[in-house]
Amino acid sequence: SAAVAALCVAGSVAASAQVVPAGYQERIAIHAGGTASEYYFPYGRTRLLGVTAFADIDIWRHYGIEAETRFLEFNQPENIHAETYLAGPRARLNLGKFQVYGKGLIGLGVFHYPYGYGTDNDLVAGGGGGIDYHISPRVHLRLADFEYQYWPEFHYGPMSSFGISAGFRVKVF
Repeated sequence: SAAVAALCVAGSVAASAQVVPAGYQERIAIHAGGTASEYYFPYGRTRLLGVTAFADIDIWRHYGIEAETRFLEFNQPENIHAETYLAGPRARLNLGKFQVYGKGLIGLGVFHYPYGYGTDNDLVAGGGGGIDYHISPRVHLRLADFEYQYWPEFHYGPMSSFGISAGFRVKVF
């Protein structure tokens, strides 16, 4: 009888498990935010300053979508400036109060040539990542967001740009 009792205990330990309650579903989370940005463009060796508005939609546990609009309108040498409208997948990992993320984006880039000589509307593909710090459950400080952009159809040949941003992110839903 001791052997049977030992087998029952051993079987119950191996069979123990924890399940997700019926009716539980991970919620979609939506965050919106803004940053100040600095970008380098090799055309004219230009450093442009601007602002970025973005939205993060967290769909699965570590994955979601990011959409961003960047207006690089300040520090315009010879009236050179640019805007980008990009969206794509985003992966994130929470490490205590920090959230590390990576993203791949594609969309439209608008480049304004010096002295108002013309405008280029191009495909832009990019990737990047960054780190956020959780100030509260709803408010996050975006410590750094680095992004590399590739403009394959730029009028004077393919162009790459890169930049860094910092700002905030707020949970909307």
